[in-house]
Amino acid sequence: MATRFSATEPDGDSDVAAPGSGVDLDKIERGVRLILEGVGEDAERPGLRRTPRRVAEMYAELTEGMREEPREHVRPLPGDRHDEMVIVKDIHFASLCEHHLAPFVGRCHIAYIPKAGRIVGLSKLARLVDSFARRLQVQERLTSEIADTLFEGLKPVGVMVVMEAEHTCMTIRGVKKPGAVTITSAIRGGFRKDSRTRAEAMALIREK
Repeated sequence: MATRFSATEPDGDSDVAAPGSGVDLDKIERGVRLILEGVGEDAERPGLRRTPRRVAEMYAELTEGMREEPREHVRPLPGDRHDEMVIVKDIHFASLCEHHLAPFVGRCHIAYIPKAGRIVGLSKLARLVDSFARRLQVQERLTSEIADTLFEGLKPVGVMVVMEAEHTCMTIRGVKKPGAVTITSAIRGGFRKDSRTRAEAMALIREK
């Protein structure tokens, strides 16, 4: 399990990553200090003295999905059965672009059609999204990983995942296009084969 860090009291004593957590806070801290020096800042001035540690703890939190097994969230609920379409939409997520280490933030919509009555807890779908989002990512791969893991783990008739996000790597740098939203989808099983079912799911996702 990934170590959690509190951001509510940044000037207090820092938590230390648990053994085996895979996060070397000291190494990240040294790297951040080099960045501060590289942009011409004084890493020892009062406002920046604890910044390297804060940033190290932030990256440990934002990459905690790397130290989880997403498949653990896809387990059928015992004793509960349902055979109609299930949709959970507007699952908010935050991830890190692996090209610039810049955040991208948005919403994920998941639809699936159970097979043999197998369903998964609704909160597990949100956990599945976070498990894949909280690591270095590109949105296209993130979308496919969520869909593939749900399709392989639950073995439903079909799965559809739609993600929409704003990427700070293109809104605050480079082309600087604030408000631009990237939409990706991954479709598996029955949703791919049946255009009417796919259209029904998309209509429900878009419905306000």
